[in-house]
Amino acid sequence: MSEVLTYIDANLGRIRDELYDFLRIPSISAKAEHDADTRRSAEWLADRLRAAGLDVQIEETPGHPVVLGEWRGAGEDAPTVLIYGHYDVQPPEPLDEWASPPFEPTERDGRIYARGSADDKGQLFMHVKALEAHLASSGSLPVNVVVLAEGEEEVGSPNLVPFVDANLDRLACDVVLISDTGMFAEGLPSLGFSLRGLAYFEIRVSGARSDLHSGEYGGAVANPGNVLARILASLHDDEGRIAIAGFYDDVLDWDAETRAQIASLPHSDDEYREELGVDALVGEEGFSTLERLWIRPTCDVNGLLCGYTGEGAKTVLPNHAMAKVSFRLVPNQTDKAIKDLLEAHVSALAPAGVSIEISELHGGRPWRASVEGAHFEAAMDALEEAFGKRPVPMGGGGSIPIVVEFEERLGAPVLLVGFSLPGCNLHAPNEWLPIDNFEKGIGALALLYEKLGARPE
Repeated sequence: MSEVLTYIDANLGRIRDELYDFLRIPSISAKAEHDADTRRSAEWLADRLRAAGLDVQIEETPGHPVVLGEWRGAGEDAPTVLIYGHYDVQPPEPLDEWASPPFEPTERDGRIYARGSADDKGQLFMHVKALEAHLASSGSLPVNVVVLAEGEEEVGSPNLVPFVDANLDRLACDVVLISDTGMFAEGLPSLGFSLRGLAYFEIRVSGARSDLHSGEYGGAVANPGNVLARILASLHDDEGRIAIAGFYDDVLDWDAETRAQIASLPHSDDEYREELGVDALVGEEGFSTLERLWIRPTCDVNGLLCGYTGEGAKTVLPNHAMAKVSFRLVPNQTDKAIKDLLEAHVSALAPAGVSIEISELHGGRPWRASVEGAHFEAAMDALEEAFGKRPVPMGGGGSIPIVVEFEERLGAPVLLVGFSLPGCNLHAPNEWLPIDNFEKGIGALALLYEKLGARPE
C-alpha cells in the first residue's frame, strides 16, 4: 500500500468526524433564514482546505460566496485539475419523514444519513481529504489543483458563470473533475457520459378578483383550477410522449453503440420497480427504462397549489391556481426553445375569463461526453484499482448546468466521477451515502490525481 493510501486508512476515523461537522451545518441556500449558516459552511470548508495545504480565498458574489483553493507546486509542465463541487444543500422538508434529524449525521446499516451526505458535501469532502493525504504524506501533489466550491448549486448557480468568466486565467485547467454523481450499482464504479438539461417553469392561472361560492357562481365563471388541470393533462399523449408541438424537433437520436452499452448494464426493471414501491413502470414507448432516464426528455409536474386543501369541505371556486412544471432536456434542446413552445401550447388552450402567466425558474443545457482519451482512461484505471472492478459508463438523469459552461469557457474536458448509489434519496428525506464508498472513494481520487499527473495530454 502506498504512503498516500496508508495515510487515508490510518485517518478514516478522524475524517468521518470532520465530515459529520460539515454535515451539521444547515447550509440551505434556498432559504434566506439560513444565509449565515451557508456562509459558515463556506468558511468551514475554506479552513479545511487550508489545513490540507492549499492557498484559499473566499470570493464574494452577489449571492453566496465561492471558496477557491489553489495548489500549483507541481510545476508548469504538470497538468492542472479543476475540482468543482458545492457546499449548499437542499431543504430537508418534509421533516417528519426523516428517521433521524437531517443535520445530525447518523450511521445505520453501513450508511451515513444526513442532508448533504451524497449531494454534495460528502463527495466534495472526499476530494479535500484526498488532497490532504498527498500533501501530508509526501509534501506534494502530482498535479496542480484548483478547487472551486460554490454555495448556490441548489438554486441554479446564478452567480457561477459570471465568476468563471471573471476568473478564466485562475481557473485555466487541463481537465475538470466533478464528484456530484453516482455509481451504477453497489460495488460497480461508473463514469458519466451524459446529463440531461433542465427547463423549469411556474404556470399561474388567475380568474375572478376573489374566491367565489361554487354554488352561486359555478357554471358561469371560469375556474382557474379546471383550466390548469386541462393544461397539465394536455402535456402528454396516451403513449407517454410530450404532446407539445415541435418539442422533439431538436432531440438528438443517440447512436446504436451507446444504446447497446446501456442495454448491456445489469439493470432489472422488476428490482427497480420493487425498490420504488410501485406496481408498474411507465414512460415513452419504444425506449427502455434506462434510456428514458438518461437519453430521452421528460415533462413532470413538481408542485400544485389550488383552492381549499384543509380538513373538511369548502365549496369554493379558487381565483388562483399554480403549478410548477419541469422538463428534463437532452441534446440538442435548450430551455429557451422549450419556453417558447410551452407558451404557444398554453396560449392555444387558454379560455376566455382567465389570465395565464408562465415564468421560468431554472434552466440548464444537456451534456454529452466522448468516453475516450487519456483522462478517461486514467479515471477508469483509478476506479478499478480502488473498487476492484472495471468501471462502466453511465448516463445521468439529473442536471449539472455548469458542466457545459466549463467545457466551453475553459476548453477542458469534464470527468464525472461520483460515489453515491441509486436510491440514496437525493433531495428527499433520509439522504444517505455508503460508508464504504466514502472511504474507498477518497483513495480512488488520490489515485486519480496520480494517474492524471502521469498522463498529461
